[in-house]
Amino acid sequence: MTTTSQKYQTIDRASLKAKIDKKEIFQLWNVLNKDNYKPESNIAGSKWVPVDGITEKLASEKIPSKTETVITYCAGPQCQSSRQAAEKLASMGYTNVFAYEGGVKDWSESGMPVVTL
Repeated sequence: MTTTSQKYQTIDRASLKAKIDKKEIFQLWNVLNKDNYKPESNIAGSKWVPVDGITEKLASEKIPSKTETVITYCAGPQCQSSRQAAEKLASMGYTNVFAYEGGVKDWSESGMPVVTL
């Protein structure tokens, strides 16, 4: 029997907002692929890093330390990209990876601002 354990954690809107408000140092990645990415719909402070472009080389360039906190997000709960990106990073040995599964939909519907990257 094979058991698979999730190597990343999930984060909710309140926890993400608290990290931003406390000015914690972490990377926030919008991981939507080009077909779904909207430049005007991003959480402030994030970078666009499409999930299909995440490789060991790119990850090591953008995240020098395997213990740095990285939070991935995508369009919303129906979108799989944030989980896929978090899984990729965790499988590369990153230890503080979170997926914000609510994504842009949850963020903006709660009245939080979105910005253009």
